[in-house]
Amino acid sequence: MNASALLVETFDRLPELVHAAVDGLSPEQLRWSPASGTNPIGWLVWHLTRVQDDHLAEVIGEPQVWVGDGWARRFGLTADPADTGYGHSAGQVAAVAPENAAALVDYYTAVADRTRRFLVGLTDADLDRIVDERWDPPVTLGARLVSVANDDLQHVGQAGWLRGLLSATG
Repeated sequence: MNASALLVETFDRLPELVHAAVDGLSPEQLRWSPASGTNPIGWLVWHLTRVQDDHLAEVIGEPQVWVGDGWARRFGLTADPADTGYGHSAGQVAAVAPENAAALVDYYTAVADRTRRFLVGLTDADLDRIVDERWDPPVTLGARLVSVANDDLQHVGQAGWLRGLLSATG
């Protein structure tokens, strides 16, 4: 298996996990959290999608999916490309209000489709390309993609765990 196929395999596992975390939940359930100051399911899935959208758009050299097609409106937000959820206060977390589970799934699907199209065309040599010189050492495309996959997998796991907790609390 080459690196492109490995990355496709990794990212292709996420859509099913996103669906499992949010399908059938009401807007209120998507905004539920077990305690004050904790991130709800809807925010976690929105955030993991925003990070993937932001980071992939940068390395692909295209605008973020978020800024087009009215995505922000479906979450009660503005189409600010810098807003990925990093450093959100409790108030900012609460402001992320997906209109329904379909908004999360649809946005994730649009981002995942673009990600997959990009990954399929990668060569192993592409992964050594420097994509961010603000770090020491500079970040390669391979490291950036692993970072995005890691972040996404952690957050979708958290969302799945919260889904189970929500079900258990009735």
